[in-house]
Amino acid sequence: MANIVAIVGRPNVGKSTFFNRLTESRKAIVDEQSGVTRDRHYGKANWAGKDFTVVDTGGYVSDNQDVFNEAIRSQVLIALEECSVVIYMVDVQTGITDLDQDVAEVLRRIKKPILLVANKVDSASHQLAASEFYSLGFGEVYQISANSGAGTGDLLDEVAKLFKDEPIDETDGLAKISVVGRPNVGKSSIINAFLNKERNIVTDISGTTRDTLHSRYKAYGHDFLLIDTAGVRKKKKVQEDVEFFSVLRTLKAIDDSDVCILMIDATLGIESQDLNLFNTIQRAKKGVVIVVNKWDLLEKDSNTMKKFKEKVLSKIAPFNDVPIVFTSVLEKQRILKVLETAIEIHDNRKIKIATSKLNDILLPFIESFPPPSHRGLFIKIKYVTQLPTYIPSFAFFCNHPKHVKESYKRFLENKIRESFNFSGVPINIFMRQK
Repeated sequence: MANIVAIVGRPNVGKSTFFNRLTESRKAIVDEQSGVTRDRHYGKANWAGKDFTVVDTGGYVSDNQDVFNEAIRSQVLIALEECSVVIYMVDVQTGITDLDQDVAEVLRRIKKPILLVANKVDSASHQLAASEFYSLGFGEVYQISANSGAGTGDLLDEVAKLFKDEPIDETDGLAKISVVGRPNVGKSSIINAFLNKERNIVTDISGTTRDTLHSRYKAYGHDFLLIDTAGVRKKKKVQEDVEFFSVLRTLKAIDDSDVCILMIDATLGIESQDLNLFNTIQRAKKGVVIVVNKWDLLEKDSNTMKKFKEKVLSKIAPFNDVPIVFTSVLEKQRILKVLETAIEIHDNRKIKIATSKLNDILLPFIESFPPPSHRGLFIKIKYVTQLPTYIPSFAFFCNHPKHVKESYKRFLENKIRESFNFSGVPINIFMRQK
């Protein structure tokens, strides 16, 4: 798995505040009330060019019969088992407590790199008080203020040094296609159909697949890697410890993929969790094809497929240049179409368009529909070129790049998609000074 950083400590030491700072989000609720975080939050972070996953655990409580505290203890222990690096956070303003000692006792039994972090260091007196935590026996005490960000850079430098490089294997360089979706939509079944064998366990029990499974596909002139993931449930249903890390593995599979096959259940339609997965794929800048499975179970007329497609596209707007394939894995309907579409998307990512051709096609559109002016400043786009990047990226050179609105960038992206086949492929639009 990718590098995972687990933030642990007793309640109310600032773990969620630090998590939000690392992930540049507000996923974790921050409150003065002890024990607000009762579930794990996870997010992506980057430091010194290294990507990693951050897990914000609930506050560890060692001796309490409250059902929530029991669950929190279990969650923390699982996080410690799965992580690469542990950040053990304490509160310099309250000093060492019995709960801090209890957490320390747990951490001494694990064989993982542990960084002791004294949080809420907001004054010189707090810096002096932080020396008390050396008595916990974890070596260096890193002083930070999660609220202001002070000291976090030095801490993250040390965290990054502890990351292990991902092993290189023979599949490097192959196209990687992942199959993602909610539980029981047919992910393992469709991979079994691709491979023509029972590679994965298939049952009617939701959540049968608990880990990612990788299969080499070599047939019909194709050679790529298929990635099957555990089904992602709505958060309130993610109760078992193994299921939490199934979510992490799904996110890791998306990150490792070139193209994602997002499967949805035709009998249920596109639901909020499907949209969350689609948005995750979009943010990760991965190619995507939506596969509507169990199509054989619907009563249909001549307009059913059209109406269903229109509904899906309206839900994912404005990112609606996405191929949709209707299948029945059980009946082996359009199975190969799914693969062919995914491969086409992968090939489309490699399309390189000559600068002269781009300008011949796009500049007339731009002249007819120029960017809106900004406070009397007229914006003129002079030329466009494709950048030499893995994700298709286009640089538009103009006189006032910072004043070009996002809506106009979407207009430019749509014109590119209308003119060239980038269906299912993410596109980056950059405005550059000229």
